[in-house]
Amino acid sequence: MCDYSLHAVATRPAEVGETIVTTTFRGTSTRGFASEADLTVAVCLLPGTELAFADNVRYDNRWIWTRTVNSRVGKFGKIDPHVPDRHHDAIEFPDGKYVLVTQLVEGQRATVLQLPVTQPLGEREHKPETTADSRSPITPMPIG
Repeated sequence: MCDYSLHAVATRPAEVGETIVTTTFRGTSTRGFASEADLTVAVCLLPGTELAFADNVRYDNRWIWTRTVNSRVGKFGKIDPHVPDRHHDAIEFPDGKYVLVTQLVEGQRATVLQLPVTQPLGEREHKPETTADSRSPITPMPIG
């Protein structure tokens, strides 16, 4: 949900419709998302969370210049989860490219569009009941 480097920072889950902003958290060198109302609390995203940024997304790789992704929408995910002690939180863009959250330029605003569907395992495997006298399903015939 939140990268390993934010374990010393207060966190809370994201909410649909809220505006979040990229920031560097005090006492860390890690960037992440926070609420506009409280920049000290990290807003954690679940993999699959969809975001709409106010502008094209800007990022850096700790160099002098920044780069821009020609997109305002992205989906939160994790990359290289098998590599320990590395940043994993990333935004995937429609062209298939990823940018680590910690590389996002500070001050960018994004709206949480949609959270991923999460259901308990038992509910996902629930199948509708059938009765003994139920008819077989109707198979549609091709037209033409």
